[in-house]
Amino acid sequence: MELDRRQFLVSLAPALLPAAAPALSIAHYKSSPAAPDGIAEEARRLTRGAIDALGGMGRFVSKGNVVWVKPNIAWDRRPEQAACTNPDVVATLIEMCFQAGAKKVAVGDNPCNSAQRTFPRSGIQSAAEKAGAQCYFMDERKFRKMAIQGARVLKEWEIYRDVVEADRVINVGIVKQHSLTKAVLGMKNLMGVAGGARNRFHQDIANCVADLAGFIRPQLVVLDAVRVLTANGPAGGNLADVKRRDTIVAGVDQVAVDAFGATLLGLRPQDIGYVVEGHARGLGNMNYAALSPARVEV
Repeated sequence: MELDRRQFLVSLAPALLPAAAPALSIAHYKSSPAAPDGIAEEARRLTRGAIDALGGMGRFVSKGNVVWVKPNIAWDRRPEQAACTNPDVVATLIEMCFQAGAKKVAVGDNPCNSAQRTFPRSGIQSAAEKAGAQCYFMDERKFRKMAIQGARVLKEWEIYRDVVEADRVINVGIVKQHSLTKAVLGMKNLMGVAGGARNRFHQDIANCVADLAGFIRPQLVVLDAVRVLTANGPAGGNLADVKRRDTIVAGVDQVAVDAFGATLLGLRPQDIGYVVEGHARGLGNMNYAALSPARVEV
């Protein structure tokens, strides 16, 4: 019953937000990639700019909340290889959560490579802990088989309990190419809250990703496009495949966030199966321009 209640409250959350506040923001760095303040400071300024354009973190996090921040920490790669979320983006979101009154911020992922390697190598573990968050290697004993209402494929699946029980979920993915789905964006990043035989998702990836997105429904979605992995994703490894886009996308509409994110890889929203499926299910609007996104230069 508690899980059902939480899902009900989450589904209402967008409707309870201020009507005048934008659903989508796009922060872009106006200086050259060789700007003297460096990429770490740029990532922080972009992240704050994108969230402030939505009305600030106080729109999403209240005093006493337990917040789960879900980066992409799937691969044993350094930050400059752009296979995992930028650690400075993650740290900035954590800091903003505490400034908004969060009681606890947890960070975790169920990675493809070993968490003991991916968490430190990505830079996310040290950045998150320095910002005051608790980083978790997801304990397999905390995955619970849950009924996923409205699912097309994942009628029942193992989901990490602490994510579902958190007061707020912030999904913070990275823009990168993927050999199967064409792009890893925000919605696909939610595969990291699932356990079990996730290779089965690949048999119907668009519906599986939409099933998870409809179940978790993060209150805030942030997409890191400071560095973008343009080829040989999702793991990458070759710096020649990494391009600077100097952009952070944020919003309450996870489909719109991903739809815009696709364009940063030279793709159309309709090229991404799970974006199309999410739109069809009413999880958001792939016609992101119709939301009149707030555009910010920092």
